[in-house]
Amino acid sequence: MDEWREAYGLVRKELERRGIDVDWVERKAMSLAVETPSWGYGDSGTRFAVFHQPGVPRNVFEKFEDAAQVHRLTGIAPSVAIHIPWDKVDDFRELRRHAESLGLRVGAVNPNLFQDPDYKYGSITHSDPRVRRKAIDHLLECIDIGKQVGSKLFTPWFADGTDYPGQGNFRWRLRWIEETLTEVYRALPDDMTMAIEYKFFEPAFYHTDIPDWGTSYLLCSKLGPRAKVLVDLGHHPPGTNVPYIVALLLWEKRLGGFHFNSRKYADDDLTVGSIDPYELFLIFHELVEAELESPSDFQVAYMLDQSHITKPKIEAMIQSVVTVQEMYVRALVVEREALRAAQRENRVVDAEETLRRAFWTDVKPILAKARTDRGLPADPLLAYRESDYQAKIERERRGGKPAGWA
Repeated sequence: MDEWREAYGLVRKELERRGIDVDWVERKAMSLAVETPSWGYGDSGTRFAVFHQPGVPRNVFEKFEDAAQVHRLTGIAPSVAIHIPWDKVDDFRELRRHAESLGLRVGAVNPNLFQDPDYKYGSITHSDPRVRRKAIDHLLECIDIGKQVGSKLFTPWFADGTDYPGQGNFRWRLRWIEETLTEVYRALPDDMTMAIEYKFFEPAFYHTDIPDWGTSYLLCSKLGPRAKVLVDLGHHPPGTNVPYIVALLLWEKRLGGFHFNSRKYADDDLTVGSIDPYELFLIFHELVEAELESPSDFQVAYMLDQSHITKPKIEAMIQSVVTVQEMYVRALVVEREALRAAQRENRVVDAEETLRRAFWTDVKPILAKARTDRGLPADPLLAYRESDYQAKIERERRGGKPAGWA
């Protein structure tokens, strides 16, 4: 179906009038890489229940098979993050071979320090040295798994915190965190980056040990250049200016990557761009500015971290990957010289209108052309719906225990 072709001609003409190199935009759009999370393909839910969907994977190998569909249709989702122990297997080299046979690679390795009963009162900040040692050993185990699967990114998140005043000694806990991360950092291979995630609150409610980008940045600065900050879009207080945080971390060369999702109230883990697409565009504007300014130094991992509770798993993943790509392209078509001139001359309305003009540009025809030029479907979501893959996995994956959060 070629309904987009007429629209492509119109939008191309308009962008060229603005001085945008459309062929360059199309190449850049298809060079993007968005990592999908293994856990996003399995059953998920809320604090109250995990809800089952037909056809969900029963193991990590089937998760990669579903992820391969997303990459086959979008062309920009070549890697899959894994979560340990959710995705633990007897032979991780076998998992690596399986991924490569599907045209994928294993991406970031995520440790789990929040579900073991021993971590009720913390993991690396627990008052019991035995529990802290257990947590450290798990982190080291995940680094070793990363070596086996060829991962270049280790992304720890710590649920540690307290629920009530006086429950923990803040300074003791900070010392334990620094000691832990120092040991873990020294175990990293030379080609692996550790991106430390932060979270404003939850599951602890009085304080979180690594609650914000500043704490994560402080810890990274103590460790070394391969320790960077991981920004999750759901992990900020309401009203936080995330684009500015992104710019600051880029300035300091400490931005390791993103967990893209969307939030309305707290860490809702909704699909990316579903609540505030303009914020996502402004984030990508900062990223593109930095990428164009210094392409050789630009190494930021784009990853999804979402909970597709009521959406079909693979459809939601395709939708999210495409949304990230669309916002990236909208940032690419910003008229940068006009914007910089307006900024230098303090023409506030003109500066804002320059961004708004890019944001409101319909880039779908540009992406449709870029995809079809590479043998991909113009509309990945529609192509998936017209395929028989969902019906196939619903038939074949009967029996066994569906993979999920637990």
